[in-house]
Amino acid sequence: MKPVLGVLPFLFIPALAVAQAVAGAANQAANLAAQPAPRLVSEDAMVPSKDPGIRIYVRNKRRADLASFAPEKTVLFVHGATYPAETSFDLPLAGLSWMDYIAQRGYDVYLMDVRGYGRSTRPPEMDAPPEKNAPIADTETAVRDISAVVDYILARRHLEKLDLMGWSWGTSTMAAYTAGNPAKVVRLVLYAPLWLRDTPSLVQVSGAIGAYRTVAREAAFARWMTGVPEDKKADLIPSGWFDQWWNATLASDPQGSRLSPPVLRAPNGTVLDGQRFWSSGKPVYDPAKIRVPILLIQAEWDQDTPPYMSRALFPLLVNAPEKRYVMIGEGTHTVMMEKKRLQLFREVQAFLDEGAAPSSPATAPAQTSELR
Repeated sequence: MKPVLGVLPFLFIPALAVAQAVAGAANQAANLAAQPAPRLVSEDAMVPSKDPGIRIYVRNKRRADLASFAPEKTVLFVHGATYPAETSFDLPLAGLSWMDYIAQRGYDVYLMDVRGYGRSTRPPEMDAPPEKNAPIADTETAVRDISAVVDYILARRHLEKLDLMGWSWGTSTMAAYTAGNPAKVVRLVLYAPLWLRDTPSLVQVSGAIGAYRTVAREAAFARWMTGVPEDKKADLIPSGWFDQWWNATLASDPQGSRLSPPVLRAPNGTVLDGQRFWSSGKPVYDPAKIRVPILLIQAEWDQDTPPYMSRALFPLLVNAPEKRYVMIGEGTHTVMMEKKRLQLFREVQAFLDEGAAPSSPATAPAQTSELR
């Protein structure tokens, strides 16, 4: 058949062939789904920070059959301003966490809590009323903690670099670390990127900013739902997931959970930084110093770090050899624990996998190490 003015000719395929192809694809998908998930190994560690008396909680997950390690398949995740990493990145919703998802695909995956969060050392200021002390655990301090954990992982696996992932405030700490240490980073993922703010922050403290703040269940849920259309709220979070997350998060703070009503305590260094820097037109890092491939990804209803932030940051990444911005529909700042979470997982995984693809013949052999 002769094409006319660039219009491609139709290709006719017998209906039986189409049906067979569809059935084959469905059977293949069913077979893959029926395969048992790889067994994972989980290890916890307390890593000394750069400051005396401070230890940083680190969790590692990997496949039990993983015996060698490569920079491109080693990942470290850090949390945002309020909640620890363990109860979001490694929360087994419907039996699967994001950490599991990445580890099942052959990655050596780590999470960490900055001091004052989760299982990391709680500075003594958190034992006193918040108004008695200045804000703790600001961005500069968090970057020191990240540096300690990166060095720990690289030494443990005999590597020179790794992938970094940050969520919310964690995007600023991971980006700041990467800007200062580009030789130690393969790829950078910024999930819900923080940048210069021209709208009010959802993390507000009335009066003077003390050492830490407290968060109750109702406030956490209201913040999560901010920006979600009324007719979309009911099925945004699958049944039981919010309670599972809140209960795990509350349990990460034994002291706060014993109060009445129970609360989570969160350091206020990030709130102070928000006022001093992000809401004052002063970024804490220079995007031009990011010299590694970078992914910016978020959901459309994010009101903690609204999309205008990513749109402003993206063109400033002038020296990143590869940059990408992805927006997921019908999700919030916490889309990783919502019904659209697998879209987030797949997009981030695709970006990481591109960096882990086999090298071309002209490329030097990749660095690897074996389990010892």
